[in-house]
Amino acid sequence: MRLLGLLLCASLLPAQPVTNAAVHSPGSGPAQGHLIVIGGGALGDDILHRFADLAGGLAAPIVVIPTAGEQLRPLTTHPLHRHGFSNLVQLHTKDRAEADSDAFLAPLRAARGVFIDGGRQWRLVDSYLGTKTQRELENLLARGGVIAGTSAGATIQGSYLVRGAREGNTIMMAKGYEEGFGFLRNVAIDQHLIARHRENDLLPVIALKPELLGIGIDEGTAIVVSGNRFEVIGASKVAIYDTNYGVGPDGKSYYWLLPGDCFTLTVRTKQSCPSK
Repeated sequence: MRLLGLLLCASLLPAQPVTNAAVHSPGSGPAQGHLIVIGGGALGDDILHRFADLAGGLAAPIVVIPTAGEQLRPLTTHPLHRHGFSNLVQLHTKDRAEADSDAFLAPLRAARGVFIDGGRQWRLVDSYLGTKTQRELENLLARGGVIAGTSAGATIQGSYLVRGAREGNTIMMAKGYEEGFGFLRNVAIDQHLIARHRENDLLPVIALKPELLGIGIDEGTAIVVSGNRFEVIGASKVAIYDTNYGVGPDGKSYYWLLPGDCFTLTVRTKQSCPSK
């Protein structure tokens, strides 16, 4: 089924040759604030501790956005609540007019952090892309806040959206659902990478759009983005997809970053992490 989805997305788009590195666009993160981009699965304490630190503590005002999911669940069951966050507000709508309303936006304007739950990416696009809600998320970053998202909530943070098709999440490129929130620019993000055997799924996307940097994140793992640099934290690995890389000695057209590794988006290279 996954292979069928990859073939379908490739068949719907005109073939484009991979060009030289001049076409590659430098990736970039938010000028202020921080992102935590999580590959799905269980949220380890290291990820939750980092979110708390960047938001200002367990009592910081946090907005949870569950819209990507199929059904709302009580906040008391949320991993943030179980971890000890005590000032949580849930914000959800399917109405774009409501997403532009002052009453809906008020909790975002007071928040120090936002957590975007997993589910299906298209629901986030339909509800929030291009609305004042998206603008308030950008404003939160501009005042130094933190946005975390897992699974679909991770993918939506990139500028190019994969797995956005309403028809199913095996389709990597879907007309009308190719734009994410763009907190990470010139970047496409995939998740559940190793757990769901998705290691090769970003390759046709990057081949058709070589200006993009592809970032694939496994479950229980996150990248923490500050400015144009990110650090890998968590239990597993992150894959980097870059047509400038070619094929490595292992025969793969991507390479791995491990927890504790850092990466600079603008030059697309692994870097030493700054001393803490």
